[in-house]
Amino acid sequence: MRELQYAVEGKAANLRTFVLDEPAEGGACHRYRIQSADIIVEGVGNVPKVWEEIRFQKGPINVDGNGVNGVQMEDLTAINIDRLEGFQSGPYACADNAEALDHFRKALECLQRRTKARIVRNVEGSRTV
Repeated sequence: MRELQYAVEGKAANLRTFVLDEPAEGGACHRYRIQSADIIVEGVGNVPKVWEEIRFQKGPINVDGNGVNGVQMEDLTAINIDRLEGFQSGPYACADNAEALDHFRKALECLQRRTKARIVRNVEGSRTV
């Protein structure tokens, strides 16, 4: 297990994010856990509160009976776009949010372009590069 280092020092309520598995055949990891930075679970003792565990798709959907077994990067990217659009339509609108929103939209466009190209080549959902 390794911890991702991305938090801004001094940020209120920092969380910690851990990678729970080793890279698979494609080179990427598939399981992550987000938990409290402080040990705060009442009545349990010195145990960090786990906020969420995220499992990404492992293996091609159409091969070896994998089926859908986790989220895709596009799913989480779409969530971030939705949140930033919400912030930009409310009192937290700012230039940094607008720039981040632009980058998330570009990232989603790139991921969708990759998928469309795989569909055209008839290799989507397979191990073929």
